[in-house]
Amino acid sequence: MRVIRAALFAALTAALALIGTQPAQAAAGPYVALGDSYSSGVGARNYYPDSGSCYRSPQSFPVLVAQQLGAPLTFPACSSADIADVLNQLGSLNASTAYVTVSAGGNDAGFAAMVTQCALPWPATCTSQVNNANTFIRDTLPGRLDNLYRQIRTRAPGARVAVAGYPRLFNGEECNALARISPAEQSALNASADLLATTIAGRAAAHGFAYVDVRSAFVGHAVCDDAEWINGLSNPVVDSYHPNVAGHASYAAQVRARLTAG
Repeated sequence: MRVIRAALFAALTAALALIGTQPAQAAAGPYVALGDSYSSGVGARNYYPDSGSCYRSPQSFPVLVAQQLGAPLTFPACSSADIADVLNQLGSLNASTAYVTVSAGGNDAGFAAMVTQCALPWPATCTSQVNNANTFIRDTLPGRLDNLYRQIRTRAPGARVAVAGYPRLFNGEECNALARISPAEQSALNASADLLATTIAGRAAAHGFAYVDVRSAFVGHAVCDDAEWINGLSNPVVDSYHPNVAGHASYAAQVRARLTAG
C-alpha cells in the first residue's frame, strides 16, 4: 500500500510540476492601424469625442481586431486621409510592432468626389470623373502604394501586415431619391472599385503583405440591399457610402483571419 501511495504521490507531483512549467500564452504584440476613413471607422455613427475630424470609432475594425487579439492598439487612421497623409502616420511604427493594417488609395483616386458627381440629378453625368479615376488607378496609384508599402516594411520589419481593400458599394438598385445614382453609373462605380481592388492587391502581394479582399463578403449587403452593410446617403453626410456597424464587424473578421493565418 505504501508503494502504491508513493507512486501516486510521485505521479501527482510530476503532473503538477509539468503544469506549472507550461509557458503562459503570450499577449499579442503591438498593433498599429493606419489608413483612411475605412480604417478609422466612418459609417459606424459612433466616434471617440477626442478624434475630431478623423472620426475614429470604437466600433471600427481596428478596435475590434485589437480586442480580439488582445493587442495594444495605436490608432492614427483618419478620415479623408490619402497616401501622403498615411505616410505621416508611420511614426507609430517601430521594430517591436507586431501587426499593421492599412487602407489607402480610395481618396487618391477621388472616389468620394466621383460618387458625389454620380449622385447629382440628370442631366449631370460622372463619366469623365470615372474615366479619370480609372486612368489614375492604372498609371499613378501603383507607384504611390509601392512607396507607402516600402516605408511600412522598413519601419516595422517584423510585423504582419494586412492591407484592407474596399467593397463594391452598389447592387444596381435605386432606393434613395436624394442620390439617384443610375444602374449604369452604379455599374461603372463598381467596375472602378474592382480595378482599385486588383491594383492594391497586386502591389500588396509584391511587398509580401496580405490583402483583405472584402468584395465577396459584401455581396448582398451593398447600398439598397435588405441587409445593408454600407450606408447610403446619410445625415451626417460623412457617414454616407461607408460600412455601418455590421460592415465594420465583417471587416474585423476578415482582417483578423489574414493577420493570424499561418
